[in-house]
Formats: sequence, C-alpha cells, structure tokens
Amino acid sequence: MLTIASDIDALARFGRALADPLRCRILLALRKAPAHPADLAEALEISRTRLSNHLACLRDCGIVVAVPEGRRVRYELADARLGHALDDLLGAVLAVEADRTCPDAEEKGCC
Repeated sequence: MLTIASDIDALARFGRALADPLRCRILLALRKAPAHPADLAEALEISRTRLSNHLACLRDCGIVVAVPEGRRVRYELADARLGHALDDLLGAVLAVEADRTCPDAEEKGCC
C-alpha cells in the first residue's frame, strides 16, 4: 500500500522531470515512440552530451528506462501510464486560458 510520503515523492519526481523545457521535449518525443540517444539528439537538435545529462535525470527520477539492444541502448518511458498521464496533463494545460497566471507570478517565479 502506498503511503502519503511515497505519493508526494512520486509527484515531486514527476514535477522535477517536467520543470525543464528540454526534459519535457524528451518526454513528449518518447511518448510517441522509444528512441536511441543519437536519433533523439538529432530530432531535438541538441548535443548528445546535453541529451545524456537530461536522460540521466529522467532515469534517476524513474520516468524513463534504458533498454540494452546489443551495443546500443534504447530509451522509453518507464511505464505506459506515464504516456497517458502526459496526454491528460497536456489536455488540462491546453484548456487553461493562455493569459491566466498567478497574480504574483513574477515575484515567485512561477507560471
């Protein structure tokens, strides 16, 4: 049975993953299909080094997994439900009016 602490930890890890725009791009790409790092770096137009750092963060958060394929490694979402969660989150975020922000967004650095 999950405890509140583990629920909070899971949400915090997901939040950290989504806190960076590049990691969001990586997750959206992996939501569509698993990918090898070289292909992913090319598709996202970033260096392999930069991609590697972000993939390590996503692995450490438990969001993606590296699947060995001979001498290569393929990355994919750790659980298919994460893809569904991203779809649901995108739907909710896109439904919010574009000009809606927190009243103190600039002061707090949010929204």
